[in-house]
Amino acid sequence: MKYKKTYRHSRQRDVILEELRKVCAHPTANTLYGMVRKRLPRISLGTVYRNLDLLAEQGEIVKFPCAGGQTCFDGNPKKHAHMRCTQCGRLIDIESKITVSYNNPVTDEYEITSHRVELFGLCAKCKNKQQPFNQ
Repeated sequence: MKYKKTYRHSRQRDVILEELRKVCAHPTANTLYGMVRKRLPRISLGTVYRNLDLLAEQGEIVKFPCAGGQTCFDGNPKKHAHMRCTQCGRLIDIESKITVSYNNPVTDEYEITSHRVELFGLCAKCKNKQQPFNQ
């Protein structure tokens, strides 16, 4: 039987989680560090990294690779899709139900343990920029 490791309560961890859940974006650890420092000026970048890893391990947040080889963090751990804007690069949560169909059946050759859906298109801001001006 596998036991879930328990961790002591931490104000720093609470603030990191609160700041991450306040934004719709999917920030990197460095971006989140800047946000958290406004509330906890003495926190170190290493503490932010350690707590983000711990929160991801506990299933409170999701961490995933993003542009430039960096890691991004999502404060919404529920299964949902993302849309990446092909113009500005923003990653946006898509809350609507999306059905994914695969032609290849799962075989004994491999075991799928997880998946992530990422769509590509234009965010509302970039889409509005491309609309012709009506006179």
